[in-house]
Amino acid sequence: MRTDEGWLYLAVVIDLRSRAVIGWSMSPRMTAQLACDALQMALWRRRRPESVIVHTDRGGQYCSGDYQALLKRHNLRGSMSAKGYCYDNACVESFFHSLKVECIHGERFSSQEIMRATVFNYIESDYNRWRRHSACGGLSPEQFENHNLA
Repeated sequence: MRTDEGWLYLAVVIDLRSRAVIGWSMSPRMTAQLACDALQMALWRRRRPESVIVHTDRGGQYCSGDYQALLKRHNLRGSMSAKGYCYDNACVESFFHSLKVECIHGERFSSQEIMRATVFNYIESDYNRWRRHSACGGLSPEQFENHNLA
């Protein structure tokens, strides 16, 4: 995502059952650390998940030794999209489309700080709380998770 101060990259971890963004991180560079930070947030939020498959594209940040070691350390099973086949990661691609259309929509951002705040508000206040998904029976991720915990 472009700002007047340069690019910001966003890595996300999405719960496929509820469509909630459970981990995310932003950085001026697309690095293994960016991906690891997003996964660490997801692990913190989900508190020792069991039998989890973490699906990603084939980006270098996800193939890195650091990211693979993090998966192994937490007993997570890694899965990667087929080469050149974005539909394997359709849920994440759909999220990024929604982010661009509903949040960024061609707006110019003067600073990385403003972009970070905008993305934070979209994910934590709008998307997870209010964005309805047909896969969740028309509920938002938060509503779906609360309904299925009751």
